[in-house]
Amino acid sequence: MGAMVGDRIVVESERVGLRDREGVILEVLTSSTGPHYRVRWADGRESSFWPAAGSARIIPAEQPAAPPEEKSPEPVAR
Repeated sequence: MGAMVGDRIVVESERVGLRDREGVILEVLTSSTGPHYRVRWADGRESSFWPAAGSARIIPAEQPAAPPEEKSPEPVAR
């Protein structure tokens, strides 16, 4: 699961009837057990999160729009 700072993370609930948890990734950390994240959850709390296989999905942060390309002037036929 490749995540970057600013991406959103959604963690599916382990129980029927409970809402999924959502948050914003503040920091990507690495260790011998794999990547984990420091997350600010929607309720304002922050914690470290080690995702298990299939337990979370990453929603990439929107990238800023690229500036329009400048066109070079067309050559004038003589």
